[in-house]
Amino acid sequence: MEHKITFARLVKEEIVENVEISDARLKSLLSALFRIGGVISFKNKKTVLLYRTENAKVAKFVYSSFRKLYPKSEISLDFFKKNNIKKRTNYRLEILDADDVLEELSINYIEGKISKDIVFDDETIAGYLAGAFLAGGSINSPETSNYHLEISVVGENYAKWLAKLFGKYHKIEMEPKIAKRREKHIIYFKKSDQISNFLVIIGATNSCMEFENARAYRDYSNNTNRLMNLDMANMSKTLKISEQQIKEIKYIDDVLGIHNFHNTKKELLCYFRLDNESLSMQELADKLSEELGMKITKSNVNHLFRDLHELYLKLKGRNI
Repeated sequence: MEHKITFARLVKEEIVENVEISDARLKSLLSALFRIGGVISFKNKKTVLLYRTENAKVAKFVYSSFRKLYPKSEISLDFFKKNNIKKRTNYRLEILDADDVLEELSINYIEGKISKDIVFDDETIAGYLAGAFLAGGSINSPETSNYHLEISVVGENYAKWLAKLFGKYHKIEMEPKIAKRREKHIIYFKKSDQISNFLVIIGATNSCMEFENARAYRDYSNNTNRLMNLDMANMSKTLKISEQQIKEIKYIDDVLGIHNFHNTKKELLCYFRLDNESLSMQELADKLSEELGMKITKSNVNHLFRDLHELYLKLKGRNI
């Protein structure tokens, strides 16, 4: 019998599919993930850091991300079946001789403080919050009217520090609440607009749109805020793609010079993208059509960007 994939799982898998993130954001993400979901043990008088998850994609992401940041550290990944009714597969990551890693990631399981060496701007705050959700987060299905997103942590002081971290994010205002549930503390949101904002911040823009679409279908009275969140998610995604395109165009220009292209459409597209990073693919197609006096489709623009991407990869490979 197949298990239904929860919305929380979809959100987490969208986070780990985001490969175009900076090392600083990745470091803050791992810091939160190991602080909340990690366990310390000792083997042969050496510190061992353990992390377990039932999500194969999360396990693979954590393993590859750690190897990228700390190639000299020893990490292993294995799996086992839980001996219970559901018999789900568990994935276990084990970092040997982890003292240096704990120091690098500013992880302290006794103190509740979150180090400024790890979170120092919006980018690293977003990474830390994404890691916190991966390790201890859950969210109700958007199909229910009971809006609820939470992150479960151990330690009242740490919970307070994590809650304050939301307020340090400059672009969007969020005010989570804290509650105690048995031996853990819960940082949570029940307001739908704040849940949407949080999903955008941690990079789950598709999940945000799904959440907003479900909310729009069910509740038409709050349409203005709904559209603002959808626009924010779409703009965030457009800007993310645009930033990568600009990076590749600038590299190609430095190596070859885009003015040397023997393709007017491609040359103009590069200049239009460099001039305005917020233009959508359709808006770029419209500008090209107007400039060239001929019909340029969105599909044509996508094709040109694929050509530019392939050229960028070719030049990067040649210059390594």
